[in-house]
Amino acid sequence: MATPIELRKIVKAYGDVEVIHGIDLNIDPGDFTVFVGPSGCGKSTLLRMIAGLEPISGGDLLIDGQRMNEVPAARRGIAMVFQSYALYPHMNVYQNLAFGLETAKAPKEEIKQRVQRAAEILQIVPLLQRKPKQLSGGQRQRVAIGRAIVREPKIFLFDEPLSNLDAELRVQMRVEIAKLHNDLGNTMIYVTHDQVEAMTMADKIVVLRLGVIEQAGAPLELYNSPRNLFVAGFIGSPKMNFLTAAAEAGGLRVAGGNLTLPRNVAGAVTLGVRPEHITIADGSGTKLADVRVDLTESLGGQTVVYATTADGQALTIVLEGQRQFELGSTVSAYIDPARVHLFDAEGNAIAA
Repeated sequence: MATPIELRKIVKAYGDVEVIHGIDLNIDPGDFTVFVGPSGCGKSTLLRMIAGLEPISGGDLLIDGQRMNEVPAARRGIAMVFQSYALYPHMNVYQNLAFGLETAKAPKEEIKQRVQRAAEILQIVPLLQRKPKQLSGGQRQRVAIGRAIVREPKIFLFDEPLSNLDAELRVQMRVEIAKLHNDLGNTMIYVTHDQVEAMTMADKIVVLRLGVIEQAGAPLELYNSPRNLFVAGFIGSPKMNFLTAAAEAGGLRVAGGNLTLPRNVAGAVTLGVRPEHITIADGSGTKLADVRVDLTESLGGQTVVYATTADGQALTIVLEGQRQFELGSTVSAYIDPARVHLFDAEGNAIAA
């Protein structure tokens, strides 16, 4: 049965240095929650506190309604998968999967059944007699995940488990972990610095910065309605364009031109527009600016254009299909005013 997790004013301090600052968070039973943020934001520290590998300096951690602050890691009903596979090199795959259960003195027949079930789920049955050195990176990661599955935990924790894999394997394992969640239905928490992983896997994304939650919500909620400049710039690839602007009568002065918006703003603001929401076809929206083409990247199905506005601001444009541009040429950028984001001087989103 899936298990809820509740964090109440969770604090982590090393001596006088506080690195997690009173975090409140509810994780619903069966949710796939992703902690995402830049290096040093506290996401792995928070995960390790939930796991029981780091003591909690303040606040309360509740798992299934029970306070867990002082409960040893082994009694929390949690299994954790680390960035390092940490497989025993002298044991074959079956022995690696069975080791934890053997240490707990589980019956041999039960061990065999659990290992077989995990191997079938992860499609590693043909690998059970191989040693880790005979496995690819993706196969080793499957074994590491299988070692967690055989424990039949209430909660799975993943600490950047795909960081050691190449790009193709990362995509493949991303799909495998998402399928695993759908099959098992357990509560899962996944830590990554990769916002693409977060967007494609999560039921809920928790964006962290400097030990605080900047925003938590469904992936498309964060994409469509970022709370501030940090979240807007972190969620989405390529990242959102930010242009300095100033309110004038009837609209904004931005990128050397005037832009009329369907809402009233005042003073200096930052205008945000995602690269995929900019077009260059005449009449396809409201003209934002004429821009100089500095560089293009052809990705096959898309073309990424890096450009500069008349007042020297950088603008990234993502166009569908294969397009050719002469470097140094000028193109007109168009937007839908209803899809732009506005942020005040403190970096907070201005409501539509």
